[in-house]
Amino acid sequence: MTHNLTPLPYRPCVGMMLLNRDNKVLVAKRLDFIAEAWQMPQGGIDEGEAPRDALFREMEEEIGTRNAKIMAEYDGWLSYDLPDHLIGKLWKGKYRGQRMKWFLLRYLGEDSDIDLHTHQPEFSEWKWLEMDKVPESIVDFKRALYTKLVEFFGDQDIVRKTLKR
Repeated sequence: MTHNLTPLPYRPCVGMMLLNRDNKVLVAKRLDFIAEAWQMPQGGIDEGEAPRDALFREMEEEIGTRNAKIMAEYDGWLSYDLPDHLIGKLWKGKYRGQRMKWFLLRYLGEDSDIDLHTHQPEFSEWKWLEMDKVPESIVDFKRALYTKLVEFFGDQDIVRKTLKR
């Protein structure tokens, strides 16, 4: 069955590509997803909340730390549609997908500072992954979005210079 997506809006959201000192990207496995899929931390923007404020709130809610600095911001917003079998099941059926503002951040803490056992845990495990491997780690319906992020953020001067070492 194909859903008519037109009346459903996108959920406003932020996402983060968090890099460690070796320019590897933090990805985590969702608690509520059975497939072998890893994603970058992300989350909803509350009404009246600025994307940068939502970014650091979500980071702390999902991985237990805010110890990072913004290196770059994606030009514009990216969106994706949920596959038909998930429409009506996620976010109380109010959204067709997500419209996301993405940021590239440098993680300033230690691995031991990352804590998935937060107030409302979302992830079961995490790891650092080479940037070019990130798109193949995500569910199919987000792969094109992740590919754009890797191309855009991987082309940032600060990242390119440190990837060549």
